[in-house]
Amino acid sequence: MVQPLGYLKESASQTAGPYVHIGLTPNFCGIHGVYDKDLGSGPLYSEKAKGERITIRGFVIDGGGNTLKDALVEIWQADADGLYNSPSETRGSADPHFSGWGRCPGDMATGEFVFETIKPGVVPFRDGRMMAPHVTFWVVARGINIGLQTRMYFPDEEEANAADPVLARIEHKSRIPTLIANKDGNSYTFDIRLQGENETIFFDI
Repeated sequence: MVQPLGYLKESASQTAGPYVHIGLTPNFCGIHGVYDKDLGSGPLYSEKAKGERITIRGFVIDGGGNTLKDALVEIWQADADGLYNSPSETRGSADPHFSGWGRCPGDMATGEFVFETIKPGVVPFRDGRMMAPHVTFWVVARGINIGLQTRMYFPDEEEANAADPVLARIEHKSRIPTLIANKDGNSYTFDIRLQGENETIFFDI
């Protein structure tokens, strides 16, 4: 005898809310004893890491031009040789002194995020073409249902950026500058704009 199927109803969507910081950066929130330090905090490299030391800093800005004070940002990138610190990396062994991943909540007073990292090398696209050096960003905050993915490219890599297969797929070329950081010495500024004028390009991955 055929029995009726019980279909599950979709749960209501939830934004990240203020609790994302409690779960991911408890020390930042004043909750101590969970981790010695918040995962992903501090420099992504140790003293023996290869490559150029750089600082990445910026703000997450809403459609009204206001800086979000409760955003949380993660980055993921290759090492100086273009290798990822990941079990799925099959092209070689990544630098053991470089984690390739970091997490930073926005400063409570200013909203600024800061990462101390290494300038990444080039990595292959899935068809074998080389992608320009870049850093992948993941952003979550109150009011964002699903974490937003974007990339930061380097302004001093013009030739590599021009040949990058991902940037080449962007239809509106006038928006590519939203993915290019500003450089000042060994420091790069990358503001992420959620809406409005100069909205950052986000990727569906």
